[in-house]
Amino acid sequence: MRAVFLTPVFIGLTGCLPINTFYAEGVSVEKLERDTLACDVQALRDAPVANQARQDPPRRISRRVCNAQGHCYDNSYWVPGEIYTVDVNAKLRRRVKAQCMADRGYRPVELPACPQSVARAAPAGASPVLPRLTAHSCAIRRPGGRVRIVNKG
Repeated sequence: MRAVFLTPVFIGLTGCLPINTFYAEGVSVEKLERDTLACDVQALRDAPVANQARQDPPRRISRRVCNAQGHCYDNSYWVPGEIYTVDVNAKLRRRVKAQCMADRGYRPVELPACPQSVARAAPAGASPVLPRLTAHSCAIRRPGGRVRIVNKG
């Protein structure tokens, strides 16, 4: 029941989070997408996924147990730590992609998410060309990860 309740809350909150994207004024979205794909491929080639298995330390669980005669003792036991994987190249891959995009003339930007009223009024799809950023710029995340940048007001 808790997960059913929290899921809509989480989905609702993610619409308020800022949107990070690469930006170069006047560039077509088609060129941005081609350059992003080329940089993703380069970053994956230069810093491939390198998953390593890790394990949290074991934990000691203690509890006091008493029998019907009132004799009590500590009943403790160890629980093994959770096993998880870490991609040790993930940070390097992000840096390689950022450098590749910078070499192509883009810079990373963080834009506030547009209010729902602005998002509903904006044309569907991504921006055809990246507009000039102003103090009133905001972003709308579209299906497929595309972004539409809007200058409100």
